[in-house]
Amino acid sequence: MIKNAKNVKIFTGTSNVSLANKIVENLGIPMGQSEILRFADGEVLTKINETVRGCQVFVIQPTTEPVNESIMELLIFIDALKRASAKEITVVMPYYGYARQDRKASPREPITSKLVANLLTTAGATRIMTMDLHANQIQGFFDIPVDHFKALPLLARNFIEHGLKGDDVVVVSPDIGGVKRARELAKWLDCKIAIIDKRRPKPNMSEIMNIIGEVEGKTAIFIDDMIDTAGTITNGAQAIMDMGAVASYACCTHAVFSGPAMERLEASPLKKIIITDTIEIPEEKKISKIKILSVDKLFAEGIRRVIEYKSISELFEIKK
Repeated sequence: MIKNAKNVKIFTGTSNVSLANKIVENLGIPMGQSEILRFADGEVLTKINETVRGCQVFVIQPTTEPVNESIMELLIFIDALKRASAKEITVVMPYYGYARQDRKASPREPITSKLVANLLTTAGATRIMTMDLHANQIQGFFDIPVDHFKALPLLARNFIEHGLKGDDVVVVSPDIGGVKRARELAKWLDCKIAIIDKRRPKPNMSEIMNIIGEVEGKTAIFIDDMIDTAGTITNGAQAIMDMGAVASYACCTHAVFSGPAMERLEASPLKKIIITDTIEIPEEKKISKIKILSVDKLFAEGIRRVIEYKSISELFEIKK
């Protein structure tokens, strides 16, 4: 049983109800009673159907497709809780939308991940729980506590359980920016890394330029924080196979899977794509190549420690 749970309430938005239900089941706390309604013109109305006055409240809502709808729904939910006198409002965002817009890559561009941080804070959030931000420094966009979880141990253990480790394996970073993530996975799997040097002429379009590292005769494992249209991963997998790799796998935390992603993954040489359930995957996208690992226990433990005022820092550390 959780200590100090008397004044704890957990609610969910509509973007990933299945994950939210698994989290509360792990905690042994019933889901809070609420309704999310929409007017004919699309405006959102949130109704909290139980008292939250003086309570420690958690709202589970990854900002997934449709991203703008999910964000607006979350902001309205937070506002309703604040106006109902909730003492603390922790937003549990397994997937943080707009994380890719974390800097000005060219003149007159927005920094939308900072804008989202401002909106959440202004609405009334007092704490954020999230997983595998596109860039770690996004935590600094907030002036409230941010708990940043990592899915890498979960992904790594899956490959170890299937014997994919050692000198016959190479971890592949799909771009220069993902090298640190690839090195962390390589430590778990006791193997070397390779890097794809690519050019991205415009969003959701990548062009492979060069491959750095030895891949011939090895099983390649791609790792990224997210797979969106799957162009980078599938192009990379084909290039790796053309260079003599014996097999290729991919893993990521956030399976955005937009546009032509499923067709590309199905047609690619990838044997398996390991993902987590930070984003709810519809049945039609659960192809045989996809394996889903749940992050429910990790978030449940994080929530438990916040409720009991215990340290949660060890949950962020990537230990072998």
